[in-house]
Amino acid sequence: MGDSAYSFSLTTFSRTGKLLQIEYALNAVANGRTSLGIATKDGVVIATDKKLSSPLVDTDHVHKVEKITPSCGFVFSGVGPDYRVLVRKARKSSQAYLRHYGEAQPVSQLVKQTAGIMQEYTQSGGVRPFGVSLLVAGADADGTPRLYQVDPSGAYFGWKATAIGKNYVNAKNFLEKRYQDDMELEDGIHTALLTLREGFEGEMTSQNIEVGVVRNGVFSVLTPSQIQDYLDEAN
Repeated sequence: MGDSAYSFSLTTFSRTGKLLQIEYALNAVANGRTSLGIATKDGVVIATDKKLSSPLVDTDHVHKVEKITPSCGFVFSGVGPDYRVLVRKARKSSQAYLRHYGEAQPVSQLVKQTAGIMQEYTQSGGVRPFGVSLLVAGADADGTPRLYQVDPSGAYFGWKATAIGKNYVNAKNFLEKRYQDDMELEDGIHTALLTLREGFEGEMTSQNIEVGVVRNGVFSVLTPSQIQDYLDEAN
């Protein structure tokens, strides 16, 4: 009996020690639009392709980069509705932390909590894993810029720069060549846009990408006009 006999059970290991539903969730992530993040010495940038299937869709109502706390934001690749659930849970968690301790939740705590939720959905009956990987940009209490990746299994990693979604292998290779430890945030934004452009299908504009930055410990989503300014500089 091969692994396929276990492919419909979330909570049963296959004979080779795999939980196949988690691997399928990672396939959903790999089929999603490319997202990437770069941690620089003075901030973090996360960027994503949000190209839509039809030009009739109003892009003002499509948000892939979300602010969670004043110093932290998420971006995803994979299944959009699953992402909304995680964003809602993360915001509730951060508000509970703020109410209890009187200060914003550090990004490392938020990542652990979100990863814990995703892990629960790999070990419970009647549910399935989240079909998303997250990139989390933020700043710790001492102001240190941080970039994390959280996978459907609940595993999380700290990164200097990484990419997820479709074309992530080429994007990571590009980042490995371009990344420098002393890189500043402005350089990081330009590198992020160049990396996205490498595997972009069609013309990249301020309407079909989204960029979020952590600058001076504060997270913000760039407006289309700000993104256009960076694109003009890159041309």
